[in-house]
Amino acid sequence: MPVAYLSAEIGLHSDLHTYSGGLGVLAGDHVKSAADASIDLVGVSLLYRQGYGRQHLDAAGNQTETYPEIDPNDHLQDTGVEITLPLDGGALHARVWSTDLAGASGGSVTVYFLDTRHDANTPDHARLGDRLYGGDHLMRIRQEYLLGVGGVRALEALGITIDGLHLNEGHCTFAALEMLRRGWSREELAARTLFTTHTPVPAGHDRFPWTDVEAVLGDLLPPDAKALSGDEVTCSMSHLGIAMAGAVNAVSKLNAEVAMTMFPHVKIHPITNGVHHLTWTGKATAALFDAHLGGWKTNPSVLQSATSIPTEALRTSREESRAALRDLVLASTGVTLHADRLTIGFARRFATYKRANLVFADLERLRRIGGGKIQFVFSGKAHPKDKGGKDLIRSVFEGAEAVADEIPVAFIEDYSMATGLAMTSGVDVWLNNPIRPMEASGTSGMKAAMNGVPNLSILDGWWPEACLHGVNGWAIGAQEDDRDDERDVNALYTVLEDEVLPMWTGNREGWDDVMRHAMVASAGFTGHRMIQDYMHFYGQFRGG
Repeated sequence: MPVAYLSAEIGLHSDLHTYSGGLGVLAGDHVKSAADASIDLVGVSLLYRQGYGRQHLDAAGNQTETYPEIDPNDHLQDTGVEITLPLDGGALHARVWSTDLAGASGGSVTVYFLDTRHDANTPDHARLGDRLYGGDHLMRIRQEYLLGVGGVRALEALGITIDGLHLNEGHCTFAALEMLRRGWSREELAARTLFTTHTPVPAGHDRFPWTDVEAVLGDLLPPDAKALSGDEVTCSMSHLGIAMAGAVNAVSKLNAEVAMTMFPHVKIHPITNGVHHLTWTGKATAALFDAHLGGWKTNPSVLQSATSIPTEALRTSREESRAALRDLVLASTGVTLHADRLTIGFARRFATYKRANLVFADLERLRRIGGGKIQFVFSGKAHPKDKGGKDLIRSVFEGAEAVADEIPVAFIEDYSMATGLAMTSGVDVWLNNPIRPMEASGTSGMKAAMNGVPNLSILDGWWPEACLHGVNGWAIGAQEDDRDDERDVNALYTVLEDEVLPMWTGNREGWDDVMRHAMVASAGFTGHRMIQDYMHFYGQFRGG
């Protein structure tokens, strides 16, 4: 019997834009990696007909959004199965769509999407499936009710009996309550449930007024729910889910340490994220691996042998990837990148703690260090309601304009999985400068390393586990946990000026070695490795 993997967002490919950032793309990599490993698992999410929104940027960097409709027939198969849930004194109807993911070794995993665009629904209920992370808390509660309770009932309607639950963040917590209703004891639920927590950012953990939760769940809510959540006023979905799960993991070693301060008296196991290597290896890199690292597609641990890749083959592959990115940047932004300059990439959700504009903190020093030598490519979306994130984008545009004569800066609109692949394979250095320890994992850096792109990063998320300074990339600063933008940008400029640029301009053989060692490092951060770590818990579900 399979394990049910529930997630509010799952990113499988760019056009099915039911994801917002790292959480959803990681979920997609998780189910793909499970398919590669022939693990008995099913994925469950919601179908958001308008997705997360398409980003539009004007010349000053002001972000607006539109919401083009997804036609599920273009991406998914209609299972013909429908479910009905009691809600708001009536009924919520959802149809179930699916897609089958074929694994590299012959296995497969099916992902199911619940769709509220149903003729029998009220307009309010039909809108529950419009947008990812859209609407107010009343909509979010109902979306999470559909995901958790509806997800379990959809699997039953499909004839699927599950062995265990894997709850990817608190959005899925109501699934545990449904399993109690279906007959699992508290002990069975604990033995068969794994909860994954990702973010130390409070906004990432939903809290809803108990009165509203009670109105939606009714008698599905156990009498000790408030005690489990640890709050008499609001329901913390993460605290409630963790209290019922028998095992909890975070997504890097540092993230586990941080999570244990958020959830005291809970053992948080570190399972550092990994990326699906077949999805996140660029075309030229894949051809390089095919030629020199046989068997990498089914066993990506072979990347540990990347130091054996011949120099000319490595350089040719990297130039192909770099040229492809330059073409994309010119076509999408009108900015001409130079073939001989160091291209620094920065792409992720524009949350304020990620400090996208940090590199522009001292424009005179940046010009002095990088004028005529470096160039930047940025991409990323702010949440439609995140004023601080939108201000960051405008700040990047302001910095770009100020240095444009000496340092080209491009910002690719509407960040997607396809853009992410082009950037992580096509830049020369991957920049990451969050406020430590707020970066849960930082999977984009793993993708860059897999393509031979070294990281230049704060020691946050996965990077403390991988960084060999000057060997496979570079650390920015030491492991300071207090916010000090001046300290951190000075450390960034110093490493760029004293170590990165001298190697780029004057030690080509040394740069080749750093690229190879970045690939070697990535072998420990693949979905192939990650899913084996999760199997330790999945194996305990059997007969639990």
